[in-house]
Amino acid sequence: MAQCGGPGEAAGEAEHPPEVIVPTTFPIRRIIVAVVLSCAVLVSTTACGGETRSTQRAALTAAESTPSPTASAERQKLAKTRFVANAGLAAGAAYQWIIKPYKAGKFKKGAKGRTFALVKAGLAGAFTYNRLKAATENAKGDPLLSKAVAPLTSGIDSLKNLSGKLRKGDANDSDVGVFENMINGVKDAGQKAGAPVKDQVPSAGQLAGG
Repeated sequence: MAQCGGPGEAAGEAEHPPEVIVPTTFPIRRIIVAVVLSCAVLVSTTACGGETRSTQRAALTAAESTPSPTASAERQKLAKTRFVANAGLAAGAAYQWIIKPYKAGKFKKGAKGRTFALVKAGLAGAFTYNRLKAATENAKGDPLLSKAVAPLTSGIDSLKNLSGKLRKGDANDSDVGVFENMINGVKDAGQKAGAPVKDQVPSAGQLAGG
């Protein structure tokens, strides 16, 4: 006796093969390993990138804080220019309203225009002191000029109180000689340092402003 459904079942079995279950353990492990490696690479790259940026910032800061030869030369040139300008004004004021009139006898009692000459001399004394002090500060911007001017600083400081004596008519040969010596000393220092000073008579406004 033929078995019922025998051939049909065989055909069905051929058309619908049994499901094959593929183990998934291996692919999952590979995926996990890949993710871990990716994270490690990302962290490493971020760290390296941060370190690189820090190094770049440090290098940039160092470069900005270190003056270039060109910048240094420009600063020295500017220092000399300012020194020449201030020293020139001091020399012009001292000669025009202190040294020259004193030698001409304008400060002596009874001299014509004595009062006006003494007022001008007092202003010129304060102006000369202030401009010479400014010139010594300017000189610090150039090593050679600074060295040349350094011995004159104490003599320049001694001019501070002489403007009052000039205004009162109490200045003598020695006092006026201090002004003359300081001006000559500053001129010599400038000449030696490559910053020659020429007399520049200040305007009335400049004289009054100090």
